[in-house]
Amino acid sequence: MSDDLRTAYRIEPLTARQIDARAAEGLAPLLCDAVEGGASVGFLAPLDAVEATAWWRGVAGETARGVRSVWAAYAPGGAVAGVISLVRAAMPNQPHRGDIAKLLVHRDARGRGLGSRLLAVAEEAAAAEGLTLLVLDTETGSAAEGLYRRAGWTRAGTIPRYALSPDGTPHATTYYYKLLGGT
Repeated sequence: MSDDLRTAYRIEPLTARQIDARAAEGLAPLLCDAVEGGASVGFLAPLDAVEATAWWRGVAGETARGVRSVWAAYAPGGAVAGVISLVRAAMPNQPHRGDIAKLLVHRDARGRGLGSRLLAVAEEAAAAEGLTLLVLDTETGSAAEGLYRRAGWTRAGTIPRYALSPDGTPHATTYYYKLLGGT
């Protein structure tokens, strides 16, 4: 893949106001595309735009409270092509930890390294905040597992029948972690 194609996507952090403004146009369609494409990201198919928009508006609230950070990747024409979230651990004994959540890449933008770039941005931001441990979960056997392994994540274990695929079929989920430095 050419470097031009790999760098054609612009990645930027989103404020709560930007998430709210882009919830219906940009973010909700991306989430619907992921679910329609079979991604196990917490929703069952069919996911309608109203439900997806409401979920993103909740994310805007979390971002305003400092619980979650979101980055969006924009295609050359300005369309939202991908997102990733970093969710900070809520408990007082976990100020060093965060969760990677909702790494979504539109089906039209896959295979261009965008998921890897989004993941690297979130990891760098977490490290800059002083976080030393990140965790995530993904559908066992999904393409995302390869992305996480290539990025240096360590498989922690698999839980059978943990979540439902968008079509309602139970599937296993695998947990991964990554140490970011520090002790």
